[in-house]
Amino acid sequence: RMQSAVLATAVMTSTADRVVIAGAGLHGSALAYYLTRRGVKPIVVEQHSVAAAASGKGGGFLARDWGSGPTTQLHKVSYALHEELARELGIKSYRKIPVLSVEPGRRGKRTQDICPWLDGEIANSKYMDRDGGAQVAPLELCTKLMDAAVASGAELRIGTVTGVVKSKGAVSAVLVGSEELPCSHFVVTMGPWAALAQDWFELPVPMTGIKSTSIVFRDEQREVEPFALFCGEDDRFGTHLEVYPRTSGEVYLCGIGGSEYVDGERLRAGELPPGSVHADPARVKAATQSFNAMSKRLGGEPAVVQACMRPCPPDALPYMGRVPSLNNAYMSAGHNCWGILWAPVSGKAMSELIIDGQASCVDLKPFNPGRFAPRKEGGRGRKRGEESVGEQW
Repeated sequence: RMQSAVLATAVMTSTADRVVIAGAGLHGSALAYYLTRRGVKPIVVEQHSVAAAASGKGGGFLARDWGSGPTTQLHKVSYALHEELARELGIKSYRKIPVLSVEPGRRGKRTQDICPWLDGEIANSKYMDRDGGAQVAPLELCTKLMDAAVASGAELRIGTVTGVVKSKGAVSAVLVGSEELPCSHFVVTMGPWAALAQDWFELPVPMTGIKSTSIVFRDEQREVEPFALFCGEDDRFGTHLEVYPRTSGEVYLCGIGGSEYVDGERLRAGELPPGSVHADPARVKAATQSFNAMSKRLGGEPAVVQACMRPCPPDALPYMGRVPSLNNAYMSAGHNCWGILWAPVSGKAMSELIIDGQASCVDLKPFNPGRFAPRKEGGRGRKRGEESVGEQW
């Protein structure tokens, strides 16, 4: 912890003491932002561009009270941080939004109309969450986080991290192409592509990339009443739509069905790199038909057709913390469908861990990046931290 505690001073005085972050999505951008707020000026290395993947193409739904177990703290703390960031960075797309549950199907006597633009065929609608929902356009948030970090001294480099150089139980440099970039701390914030860290850290990093299509409609009136929709299964089209109208007049749809599961082996082999994940035309057609049936006013043809991958570890919990085998390597990745919501708290907690030696805003223990490493035999005796001391059985 002593090394971390003096980091803010060290980074200012020596180019050899610096934090290198791999990935300029929301988690890398949030970490860079919170580091610079405390005087640390990281280098962020990004293969494609800021918010090139899910951080630029996700829905941006935020829910305060939808966590369970260890994720409850992530939901509540990060929900509040989103509101803070909206004020600090002038995030125009942020707003509170009520959430409805919608049952697709034909109208009947029991159909309850709450949302005015659901003027087509729905069987029913009801409130799911009246005051614990919010939204943000992730592209705007990610861009403004990175812009603020760079304005405060962070550096953004376009390049591909290909490995690390290790010395005396630490990462001494990050390989960017053929260049060795010296570092004092190295953080992997690469979403599904954090699976590559398995080879760098010699540590199991099981990861599945869930590739899903999304579409965006635009309302020419630019006045779409704020209701987030979670729709039941529409057997006619094989969809389970989530619908998020934005302050810009856009209406974002996901839950389109037909997701592809990309395993860690394929991710490490270089399949589907950032910027090369494309939509499934059949699912675009199905989602368009499903939404057109529900909303005559907003339906039509989508203005944007896209796809991205969300990163999912086997237990659906993110990797956040220090890599056990290395004293200066960290991960913040694998945040599944809550990556946008959890980005602020992840960035803040990881900045605390790097600078102070431990996170204070949330407890990171459940998200240990080493939790899938094979357990050694024994280990039930005394311990000094993580080190076994004395007789073990």
